[in-house]
Amino acid sequence: MGFGHRVYRTYDPRAKILKGMCERLNPQFYELASRVEEVALRILLEQHPDRPQATNVEFYSAGVLQALGLPKDMFPSTFAVGRVAGWSAHVLEQASHNRLIRPQSEYVGPEPRTPVPLGQR
Repeated sequence: MGFGHRVYRTYDPRAKILKGMCERLNPQFYELASRVEEVALRILLEQHPDRPQATNVEFYSAGVLQALGLPKDMFPSTFAVGRVAGWSAHVLEQASHNRLIRPQSEYVGPEPRTPVPLGQR
C-alpha cells in the first residue's frame, strides 16, 4: 500500500498534494515518511525495473489524518468515504447494463471465519 496505481503510472497527483499538506501539518511524520518513500521507491525500482512504481494517494494520507487529530482506527473508513461515490457509480453502471463487472484480481487469503454469536463471546 502506498505505491503503485492502475491508472497513474507516474507520481499520483493526489499524493503530491497530500505530501505538501503532510509537510506543513505534520513535519515529524513527514520527515520519516519522505525518507521511507525515497528508500522504498529505490528498492521497488531495483526489484521491478520493468514495472516502475510511484507513490500513490494512500502514502501520505496517514500523516494528514493524524495531523487532523483523527484516531488511527478511523483512517480506513475515512479513506473509504471518498470512494463511496465511485463504488456507487460502479453499482449503477453494472445494474444499467444488466452485466456483472468482474474484478481483475482473485482473493487468495484465508477462508472466511464463522462469526461467534454475541452471547458466546
